Amino acid sequence: MIRVINAALGDELFFSIAKHTLTVVEVDAVYTKPFTTTAIMIAPGQTTTLLLTADQLPSDPTATFVMAATPYVTSIFPFDNSTTMGYLKYNTTGTISKDRTQNLPKMEDTKFATTFTNRIKSLASSQYPCNVPKTIDRRVITTISLNLQDCPQNKTCTGYDGKMFMASMNNQSFLRPSTSILETHYRTGLGTGSSGFPERPLNKFDYTGGNASTMNTNMEFGSRVIVVPYGTKIEIVLQGTNLLAPENHPIHIHGHNFYVVGTGFGNFDESRDPKGYNLVDPPERNTVGVPMGGWAAIRIEADNPGVWFVHCHFEPHTSWGLATGFVVQDGPLPSQRLLPPPKDLPAC
Repeated sequence: MIRVINAALGDELFFSIAKHTLTVVEVDAVYTKPFTTTAIMIAPGQTTTLLLTADQLPSDPTATFVMAATPYVTSIFPFDNSTTMGYLKYNTTGTISKDRTQNLPKMEDTKFATTFTNRIKSLASSQYPCNVPKTIDRRVITTISLNLQDCPQNKTCTGYDGKMFMASMNNQSFLRPSTSILETHYRTGLGTGSSGFPERPLNKFDYTGGNASTMNTNMEFGSRVIVVPYGTKIEIVLQGTNLLAPENHPIHIHGHNFYVVGTGFGNFDESRDPKGYNLVDPPERNTVGVPMGGWAAIRIEADNPGVWFVHCHFEPHTSWGLATGFVVQDGPLPSQRLLPPPKDLPAC
């Protein structure tokens, strides 16, 4: 058994072991229907558990095989064009082979990445049921964008065309407030109408097909969050854009697992695309890769009270503001209520 964790700051990765077939059995600590593959694609923050059979003796007397990872590239921005390698060695007396044969896809192989991701399904068995919400109480559609912000007066900005690189969700670049949102929520409560986070894009446009060079790429700064009552069954549609450049975005939600009920390329169609959702055995995850120039729909049952960070797992994007908060209000039972902060909690 091999557990693979993508701990990279800004790269989705292909991973393979030369001359071996890998069997995927688990993602993000949730069992999946087993399937075999020559390589995997894994985004930052994701985990994948693999089974491997050491069956290459006596055909390879050295019994050493390259384990390799290389970036899956969907961006126009510079990236580390390299391959990292280690060796899998059987328990034999042979010396390490100099053979560097790899099973890796090409760095820009979106077809492989998409096909691999779509093969991941929940077990959906009696022992390991798939509790995906079949109906929802609320749907939030949010764009996820890279932005170029006009440089403030009397400052020098080093982004393209003298501007600042920023990022946003529904045109809001997240700013950390001076007061902890978690403490504010505990002491005063955040009502479902008080968050201000828009449930739909503020300005509709051709998100993935428009001419980005003619668009206004500025956005607003803010700390608005999504607030839901305990037990809400919510669907969040993450819509990629090409405002600055289209690319995959691995979106992670703290405090909850969710079900990836649908993905696609182009613009999400609210009347058409939900008809094709997988509500039988969708993968259960905590990080979803939103396709370059596309969208992903996830469903969550909000059963963990508190304030949870929602962010892109490309760390530069998070620092630029591609984030928001997900606030789950208290439920009626003591076990469904947010615990008080410790008495010795230092002030911010």
